[in-house]
Amino acid sequence: MKGLIQRVSEASVTVEGRQIASIGSGLLLLLGVERNDTSKEARELCRKILSYRVFPDEQGRMNVNVQDSGGSLLVVPQFTLAADTSSGTRPGFSLAASPEIANHLFEEFVTWAKTWFGADRVQTGKFGADMKVALLNDGPVTFLLETSKVK
Repeated sequence: MKGLIQRVSEASVTVEGRQIASIGSGLLLLLGVERNDTSKEARELCRKILSYRVFPDEQGRMNVNVQDSGGSLLVVPQFTLAADTSSGTRPGFSLAASPEIANHLFEEFVTWAKTWFGADRVQTGKFGADMKVALLNDGPVTFLLETSKVK
């Protein structure tokens, strides 16, 4: 499972011309589910993202996580993160989970985030939709986090 996090001043998701989610300061997470991912990876990545320290402390160092910063989390499903880009000039998607599994693990991730972080601080994009994602990247600060694979 892969999560691309971006520290944002604000972010939003629009589907079919209608804004369905928005946050102020916090993290925008683009979440990619790979074919061998399980609930274990969803929990592991969620815990890591919520505790990852990318917000500045009093000395300006990245030492504060999103929970302690008072920010929010916007989770957007992004199957293209699971693309195989190792050869050629066109991505392959054989590494991506099936839509059914990916949607289930996306929903599971969101449930964990709402449980650990607070439902009022978590917003989501729409799985399988053509989304327009707008963001004001703060920093810019962007990290790709991945889970270890279950053997």
